Amino acid sequence: MTRQEADNRPGIAAAVVVHEGRLLMVRRRKSEGELSWQFPAGEIEPGESPGAATVREAKEETGLDVTAVRPLGERVHPATGRRMTYTACEVTGGTLRVGDPEDLAELAWVGRSELASYVPYGFFEPVQRYLDETLPD
Repeated sequence: MTRQEADNRPGIAAAVVVHEGRLLMVRRRKSEGELSWQFPAGEIEPGESPGAATVREAKEETGLDVTAVRPLGERVHPATGRRMTYTACEVTGGTLRVGDPEDLAELAWVGRSELASYVPYGFFEPVQRYLDETLPD
């Protein structure tokens, strides 16, 4: 796929959910290169804002109700070539569950000391700054 084709695909909205000192991660059944554990995320639908897509995707994938708190940044992901928008979210309700068993294998709440074992390649710098602010040592 060419870069132009990638740029024409819908953007991806990712929910960065920190709750009770832990970060919510999802493991997809099909890895995208090195990407196995990721944030709850999915395509932004036509006419949908990135924040609204983040809230919808978090609910669909994890069963949690979240509120979009603030945008953290956007980029073209170096591994997938997809335009990514990252949004900090807070849990407001729901029950944690694998919402799409065909796509997701499992969910995990991850503490700061465990992050490198889930995401060994590091985080997008604005996301890392937010995690540094919100996750206890």
